Amino acid sequence: MIRTIALAAVLAAAPASAQEIHSHAADLGTVHFATSCSQAAQPHFAHAMALLHSFEFGPSRQAFTEAVDEDPGCAIALWGVALTYWGNPFATGIKPPAAIRAGKAAIDRAESIGAKTDRERAYIGAAAKLFDPAEPDQRARMIAYRDAMAAAAAKFADDPEAATFYALALASAASPNDKTYADQLKAGAILEKLWPQQPQHPGLAHYIIHAYDVPALAGRAVDAARRYGKIAPVAPHALHMPSHTFTRLGYWQESIDANIASGDVARRDGVVGEELHSMDYRTYAYLQTGQDAKARAMVEALPEVAGRFNPNGPASAAPNSAALFAIAAIPARYALERGAWTEAAGLESRATS
Repeated sequence: MIRTIALAAVLAAAPASAQEIHSHAADLGTVHFATSCSQAAQPHFAHAMALLHSFEFGPSRQAFTEAVDEDPGCAIALWGVALTYWGNPFATGIKPPAAIRAGKAAIDRAESIGAKTDRERAYIGAAAKLFDPAEPDQRARMIAYRDAMAAAAAKFADDPEAATFYALALASAASPNDKTYADQLKAGAILEKLWPQQPQHPGLAHYIIHAYDVPALAGRAVDAARRYGKIAPVAPHALHMPSHTFTRLGYWQESIDANIASGDVARRDGVVGEELHSMDYRTYAYLQTGQDAKARAMVEALPEVAGRFNPNGPASAAPNSAALFAIAAIPARYALERGAWTEAAGLESRATS
């Protein structure tokens, strides 16, 4: 509460067009994002941005909505709402039609209200590309968004958030067929340049890990992996994401530790998809280190956790596909990694949507 009051006092001294917001939750990191929204909306927007950069989509959406409730003219907050519906840009598969409709509705409302600055209009216009009904191909929409964010980052060269979102779009839209990893390397270079200026920014550490989340580049992400969970320790994904790097490099105990922490926070927050995702990574790491009894404990714990999974539950970094994958993968890993072929032959195949 003291931090929020102090934040409001600082903002009251600044003109609305120049207000720069900071995350007021120290355990989510620090984000700077200038907006034209009202003083009352600023703390909600700040909190939403810190959550968004750690892919905590459900809580982020709620905080962006609270910003709009405080200031109905805060169109840029509806940009944030739309991005929470797009969800994890690295998730495989086609985005659910309901999410696309909800995201487009948020963008339409933002455009109807009208942003007060060219910069905010550029963000909203770029996000609109993701929900363009005239373009049925999802990858084409991602590329259009990437290019629009490239233009925004070039036009507003003094805005590190524009560069950050451009780098994220560049990495997430990178072609899986390009084994030179040109776009991932370009994204990583942008983020690495920004990070020393904002060492507590959750998105910079997060997106560096994503940019280098392939075997050939994973070594470049070690510093980010070891720091990200400390930047945003209350975000389940911030605790889990470093294990992508640790798994690529065979840092098994660090992966185990990261996913125990992530699973504990996910369980506390009721984010079951993220809890299942962390269990999958733990199972794999236990098996790689010969800790078969601990891997077996994951298999035995799975029915209880899977029984709590609700595809319509809180939106998180781990999409439904990742949760369903974990439910199938955990017992499969346990059998296959041990060469237990009779057990493997007895695995049941279950259809999902």
